[in-house]
Amino acid sequence: MPIDATLHADGVLELVMRYPPVNALPIEGWLGVARALRSVDERPEVHAVVLRADGRGFNAGIDLKEAQAGGDAVFLEINRACAVAFSAVRQCAVPVVAAVHGYCLGGGLGLVGNADLVIASDDASFGLPEVDRGALGAATHLARMVPLQRVRHMVYTCARASAAELRGYGSILDVVPRDDLPARALAVAHEIAIRPNPVIRAAKASLDHLDPVDVHRSYRMEQGYTFELHIAGHGARARAAFLDRA
Repeated sequence: MPIDATLHADGVLELVMRYPPVNALPIEGWLGVARALRSVDERPEVHAVVLRADGRGFNAGIDLKEAQAGGDAVFLEINRACAVAFSAVRQCAVPVVAAVHGYCLGGGLGLVGNADLVIASDDASFGLPEVDRGALGAATHLARMVPLQRVRHMVYTCARASAAELRGYGSILDVVPRDDLPARALAVAHEIAIRPNPVIRAAKASLDHLDPVDVHRSYRMEQGYTFELHIAGHGARARAAFLDRA
């Protein structure tokens, strides 16, 4: 299955994304993540979630081949699917621990930037290559992880930040060797899961009200600019150049 779900005995739901070769998610992938997270609302046996991936990296963003092959309607569906997935992470009824290895790019930052806690392997890097793809997006979520000057630098230049850099900002809880990443994420989730579930769910809901920015609204604004670039043809040209090099 592209998204495997395992409920551990302590109430931790482990979700593993598998979209080889690079974990670039198609529309159905983003929607699948959203469905899995939204199901927690009606599953009192789930106390915490770990979201991770198998393969070379955590997430390479959208499936550029799907975007390039489709027309405007497909591009809109990709936008909507990403927004739904990102919101599902933030609005999940229980805390979500993101476990990041390798690369976390584009839409991957949308998932991770909305997570409650982030554990990363020491080889992890984070970036928004959108400008080089003729698009925008997920700066909203990047701004929850790095200072604003660094946000602008990363957006304008498509530069990446290391796990160690983000750990220094306090936006990553822990950095561990890659082989230790799944176990460490599960251990952190277990620390949450042993607490009374109704109280943890209330704590999650209350903490979400502390955000100074409406991240869903802000991200949808970013997507508006992305669609303008798409209509103008910038996105298609940049995607074609990238895919020709791939």
